[in-house]
Amino acid sequence: MQLAVLGAGAWGTALAIAMARRHRVRLWCRDPAQAQQITHERCNRRYLPEVPLPEDVAVTADFPEALAGADLALIVTPLAGLGATVAALARERPNLPFLWACKGIDPERLALPHRIVTEAWPETLLPPRAGVLTGPSFALEVARNLPTALVLAAADAHWAKHWVEQLHQPRLRLYAHDDVVGAEVGGALKNVIAIAAGVADGLGCGLNARAALITRGLAEIARLARALGGRDETLMGLAGMGDLILTTTGQLSRNRRVGLMRATGKPLAEILTELGHVAEGVPTTRAAVALARRHGIEMPIAEAVHRLLFEPDLAAEAVVEALLARDPKFERP
Repeated sequence: MQLAVLGAGAWGTALAIAMARRHRVRLWCRDPAQAQQITHERCNRRYLPEVPLPEDVAVTADFPEALAGADLALIVTPLAGLGATVAALARERPNLPFLWACKGIDPERLALPHRIVTEAWPETLLPPRAGVLTGPSFALEVARNLPTALVLAAADAHWAKHWVEQLHQPRLRLYAHDDVVGAEVGGALKNVIAIAAGVADGLGCGLNARAALITRGLAEIARLARALGGRDETLMGLAGMGDLILTTTGQLSRNRRVGLMRATGKPLAEILTELGHVAEGVPTTRAAVALARRHGIEMPIAEAVHRLLFEPDLAAEAVVEALLARDPKFERP
């Protein structure tokens, strides 16, 4: 089987490397200079320099060439590029099934990825055969063939199960699911809670505080998922709890690093420049808080992260103390 991996950031590169262990792969780069660099050096020097690209992974900046002969496309752009990539795919290969592997919520439209896909897809065409690939996964570990488990969710459970069977590997285990909304909300909101965990760790709040943040953060994620049509049980699996645990505790987490740096007093603009990669938790925080307010949902951790990110004069210590000073509650998810 031949796959087109659309997007050559760290995650796209890692998936190309992993999928090449079982399938033929073409990796599409938006930037021709990047495509040339990866082709000549056989590594993605900017985003994933630690792991070489297999010789049989073809790299191109030509979109039609990337899709030629493909049986499935994996869209692995940042969320901001999802709509344009889907529209281009519809023009070039409207019958090609695809997965998107980007996480977040559009802060302008307050849209999850599946809605971005729907809005980008021409109404004159039949609905796309598509789903989301998500779950706890650091790109570097996937590229190094370390054991990983992911969720492939689609509205059509049989379709999801078919592609799980096609893509599953012993060290890249895939599980089929039919709750697209729950899987997407889990993948998006865990980044917000990871920023909070980074702040707490940076301030030396301790492991008890981290455990409390993860647990209460999961409750906030579940509230928003329910309001948007997702199911509670989805958040107890890989797309929810699994991704949340990894991102709030792992040293490779970019969003946790945002929190660690914010705890030192650095402004957001400086943090993002230093990071050098996309941290989807930043725009997702703005979107999550807006959605919570729209639906009347209490999300105090997300609100605190919003203040830390977008009110630069606030000290991290003051925001944490205000969160801790909230009135006692009856524990409910």
